[in-house]
Amino acid sequence: MTGNPTVVPGRHWLEIISRPTQEAFAAAFTDDVGLVTSVASDRIVGPVNVRHFFDATRTMYDTIGFTHETSEGSRMCLEWQGKFQGREVAGVTILCRNDQGLIDAIRLFHSPYEQVVAFSAELARRLEGKLIPLPFPGR
Repeated sequence: MTGNPTVVPGRHWLEIISRPTQEAFAAAFTDDVGLVTSVASDRIVGPVNVRHFFDATRTMYDTIGFTHETSEGSRMCLEWQGKFQGREVAGVTILCRNDQGLIDAIRLFHSPYEQVVAFSAELARRLEGKLIPLPFPGR
């Protein structure tokens, strides 16, 4: 997919995180999928918790859009830009697939640092009671 002008960056990933049911969402992942992110201090494990995370985060951005997509073997790298609380934020999402094509790991990184801290605090507030234990410092 590298350099292909017909590829809409993030299209497949957006389709997955927009699936209407937990069952349809979970079908894209292994049972022990792990999400490592710069906005949480611990790994988030399992399709249910990953869904809680993305349901919360996709409502937090003022704007967000994928700018580049690169795939090689079992890895897909998605670069994105947006705004959170009126300020610029950017990052990368890396999706790792197993031999059956299921996503078994997600790495999600935000920048700049000030936005990482602000995003993490707001996300912790929104996920209170949904993820136990909460994967945030001091929670």
